[in-house]
Amino acid sequence: MNQYVTGAMIKKLREAKSLTQSDLAERIGVSDKAISKWETGKGYPDIALVQPLAKELEISVIELLSGEDITNTNRALNIRRMKFYVCPICGNIITSLGEAVVSCCGVTLPVLEAEEPTESHKLQIEQSEDEYYITSIHEMSKSHYISFIAAVKDNSVELTKLYPESSAEARFKVSRTRELYYYCNKHGLFKCKVK
Repeated sequence: MNQYVTGAMIKKLREAKSLTQSDLAERIGVSDKAISKWETGKGYPDIALVQPLAKELEISVIELLSGEDITNTNRALNIRRMKFYVCPICGNIITSLGEAVVSCCGVTLPVLEAEEPTESHKLQIEQSEDEYYITSIHEMSKSHYISFIAAVKDNSVELTKLYPESSAEARFKVSRTRELYYYCNKHGLFKCKVK
């Protein structure tokens, strides 16, 4: 049964904290029978209990609701492991430096998988002194456009937001730029290396 809070997740986290069902029940103000029902999939926590439950289990509400315990293994914060997320509702662009549960407008966002560009999604890259001038022949209509271009460096990210009915162009400093990522609202995320 697909629940909004998975009983298996509650049980796993409760046991990892060495809590009995009674211990957890007392901490959030419910009966141990309620905890048992949640863990066996025979009931659901009331929405008002989700936040206190997440707090006691030391997990975010988003992780609890998604049924995923996310641990970021990118402890060195390696920028080359950067992940991009785009909200399909508002267009918000979110980045992370490793595993995360990201939500916007009430939607849990999937990490975007960057692809090699197709012929219609290739960028033109010109170097002018200490800058890259990036352009694209991609359509920039209200229904089909490039949303952003990002230059991922070895120590930072520069991002240029683009808008429908404007030109698809950006400028980035050459120094330390390793890859370019760009997002088409219909075809997803693309990436290319720079020399």
